Amino acid sequence: MPVQNLTEETRKRSSWSIFMGLLTAALGVFLIIYPLATATITALLLGWALIFVGLAQLVFAVHSKTVGSFFLKILSSLVYGICGIALAFFPIAGVVALTGVLGALLLIQAGLQTATAFQWRPLDGWGWFLADAAASLLLGILILARWPISSVWAIGTLVGVAVFMSGISRIMIAIKIRSGLATVERFDRAA
Repeated sequence: MPVQNLTEETRKRSSWSIFMGLLTAALGVFLIIYPLATATITALLLGWALIFVGLAQLVFAVHSKTVGSFFLKILSSLVYGICGIALAFFPIAGVVALTGVLGALLLIQAGLQTATAFQWRPLDGWGWFLADAAASLLLGILILARWPISSVWAIGTLVGVAVFMSGISRIMIAIKIRSGLATVERFDRAA
């Protein structure tokens, strides 16, 4: 009897997980369709988060034990605060700047992944690191070649794809759990 209660509870939870996965995937599609709005909202949220981090650093500075630590935390507070204010109050300019940084980060990531791939070369699967590096390089070049115009689509599309994939993976995991429940129930009936 306890196995039946456990499988029933797991089935209910996996149904909710599938439902939430569908909602998340639908939100991801919406974000992909409206990439500039997605990027603007992302810049606003990041800006406000940085403002709060800057304020927290200011509080930490006041409670510092040494003068050197105080000034380092004040400087950190100013950097976070200025960046946060710039993103929160000038989100379109922030999206343009973030897109340039994203393109540069993708190129750096491609270089690091290539180095990792060749370090792992004798082992099975090293080619996946190289494939990942190639994708990062291609995306970085694509973003930077058309920058700042790529700001209209780059960040919003990437955030949308990440949200969409999160929803799909949630659905797939819940489906896998449900298929495992069938196996558990078969073993329970056989016992």
